[in-house]
Amino acid sequence: MKVSIGKEVAHPNTTEHHIRWIGVYLYPEEYKFACEVGNYEFAAHGESADGPDTGPVYTHHAATETLKIKKPGTSHASSFCSVHGLWERAKAIGVT
Repeated sequence: MKVSIGKEVAHPNTTEHHIRWIGVYLYPEEYKFACEVGNYEFAAHGESADGPDTGPVYTHHAATETLKIKKPGTSHASSFCSVHGLWERAKAIGVT
């Protein structure tokens, strides 16, 4: 499973405007609670003692996870943008 922010247009990754984290959960069918799949934090957005966007490293807001799923369900990915707040996307997951 790959989770990223900004498919058609890349999301900014600057000191002022960036993705701070992504959380991924699975809600299996006929299951009472969600299962946490992963929590990914992104901490380098160009900050530096020399000022904003002058740092030597930037993280890319994407995560890849390999899963073994026993039941179909729905995956939910949440992310937090420093400017726009909380976002979520859900997608049905099948089992073959």
